[in-house]
Amino acid sequence: MIEIIPLPAFQDNYIWAITSVQSPWCIVVDPGDATIVEHFLHKANKRLLAVLITHHHADHTGGIQALKQQWPTIRVIGPAAEAHRIPTLTEQVAELDTLTFAEMALNFHVLAIPGHTAGHIAFYSAPVLFCGDTLFSGGCGRLLEGTFDESAISMYQSLERLASLPDDTAVYCTHEYTLANLRFAHTVEPTNQALASYRQLCEVKRQNAMATLPSSIGLEKKINPFLRCENKDLQLKFKQNTAQALFACLRKAKDQFKS
Repeated sequence: MIEIIPLPAFQDNYIWAITSVQSPWCIVVDPGDATIVEHFLHKANKRLLAVLITHHHADHTGGIQALKQQWPTIRVIGPAAEAHRIPTLTEQVAELDTLTFAEMALNFHVLAIPGHTAGHIAFYSAPVLFCGDTLFSGGCGRLLEGTFDESAISMYQSLERLASLPDDTAVYCTHEYTLANLRFAHTVEPTNQALASYRQLCEVKRQNAMATLPSSIGLEKKINPFLRCENKDLQLKFKQNTAQALFACLRKAKDQFKS
């Protein structure tokens, strides 16, 4: 059995540490800060086996070089499509690739989920999903590369793909944006009772300095407006004829939203 531990970084990032009681090894996901990772490894008495990278942004990759200096044999695995922007990778992966970590009896499938960045990927090992900045609890990532229309299509398709995973899939994204996302979601669906209940639960967690994550695919399909664009009532409310058009409308509204 693995344990997944959030390592808070910067203002609202999470670096995810994947460990097991039965193993001396640890895998980390999107380490923007090496010092935080090293502190955890020392405290937990673990050795670093690998680093998984979902996309090229510095708050996800900034700690790689220092970690490689400390652990020269680690595997640093990230998106082939963004390898030119992450020179510290030791392995480049893409859609349909499978990663094996025999030391921890773990396998991950690589999913291409572009939108936030053009080469963004996720790592999936049922029932666990590391999705970087694509799907957040109650929201989704901003569209930062290419034209808005092109990126909106890519992001919508990526979210649809993630929504097709089993409902019990645990969603480990890399930012504590949940409360801000839920405030926007409430403006979209103010009568959504599942959303209201979840928002209250998350507010209590944050008041107690607890992470709101992981979420789950099943929950997100009930409360996340970006996964609810097939809803005809929402399409009618926002005067959009298709799910894709509603997604683009909501993404533009979220970009302007002041929470």
